[in-house]
Amino acid sequence: MSGTSCPNAGPPPSDRSHLVDAAPAGRRLPTMRRGLRLLGLATAALVAAVATGAVVTAPAAAESNGGVRVMPLGDSITDGFNVPGGYRIELWQRMVADGYRVDFVGSMFNGPSNLGDHDHEGHSGWTIAQIDANVVNWLRNTTPRTVLLHIGTNDMYNASGAPARLSTLIDKITNTAPNADVFVATIIPRNGTESAVRTFNAAIPGIVQSKVTAGKRVHLVDMFSAVGTADLADGIHPNATGYRKMATTWYNALRAVPGSLGGNTPTTPPTTAPPTTPPPTTPPPTTPPPTTPPPSAGCRVAYTVNAWNSGLTASISVTNTSSTAVNGWALAFTLPGGQTITSGWNATYTPTSGAVTARNVSYNGTIAPNTSVDVGFQAEHTGNTARPSSFTLNGTACTVA
Repeated sequence: MSGTSCPNAGPPPSDRSHLVDAAPAGRRLPTMRRGLRLLGLATAALVAAVATGAVVTAPAAAESNGGVRVMPLGDSITDGFNVPGGYRIELWQRMVADGYRVDFVGSMFNGPSNLGDHDHEGHSGWTIAQIDANVVNWLRNTTPRTVLLHIGTNDMYNASGAPARLSTLIDKITNTAPNADVFVATIIPRNGTESAVRTFNAAIPGIVQSKVTAGKRVHLVDMFSAVGTADLADGIHPNATGYRKMATTWYNALRAVPGSLGGNTPTTPPTTAPPTTPPPTTPPPTTPPPTTPPPSAGCRVAYTVNAWNSGLTASISVTNTSSTAVNGWALAFTLPGGQTITSGWNATYTPTSGAVTARNVSYNGTIAPNTSVDVGFQAEHTGNTARPSSFTLNGTACTVA
């Protein structure tokens, strides 16, 4: 990860070319006095203006519109190396376009003029342990409602113990901010440490599930599958396309968790495509069989597949288009040949191949009129990544979007 790193943490000599970003444009340095910080911000902002054509002046205080406080938390990928502002640019724009009122929070500040809120907590070159050492003060100072955590890329230089460090960090976040929804992302690909990245990412779903089982408001976001190596500018940090894909993935995950962006989903129709990554991994117990079949032609299904090598994730949005609430539901469909479900979220799936039925879990058994429930699963495949051709909700055929 590029940027300033603390002693004994950060890139090895082979990656020192990225350390030229020692004081990224407009960055807040929490350990400096306020006057020096503002002077540094002003100087860095002018340098950034040469490249971007837009000057963003650091505010005298954190930007706030009184909206739901969201903390983007991580390293230089959160900061936006290569593209100042990174994924925060499009994420902010999508939220505003869909009627959400959000206040990004953090001790750092950077990004272009078309990013409406420049606050964040992305620290270039930092490891999990460095974030862990500071996160309590950051959380107490900003009291976020929602936390977006993408961290661990710098730990891949010495990946031993990284999953345990991540688990400890998540505990510290949830203990300090127990009412916050914490979205934990798998890290994006990184050239040169592919095996370490895959091993680290493979441990994250289990870590997240252990927190969910303990009653914590923690959610898994599959960022690794959303961003490919072709979306990297330098083998480590995303290019503009990669950051846009990250923004879409964060946004879809946020919309799948009511309240994480404040209140209910806005009445303005969403401008984004259906989710391409799994929402939270939470397989709680099932509820009694369905009792209220929707009227004929009363449901709509949007089904999105994100496939790789021998695996895929499927995101399913089920909308009740009738005027009657559905209390207890079962969605039936047939998986194409060669596909086998290995895990799922927000529903139970039986059997794992062939004619499958997804049934509601304890917290999403009711689908009110004109509202949706988002579920999904991960599966193995033998080359066939097609989607099911038809779906029925409580025995009634659904329109396929």
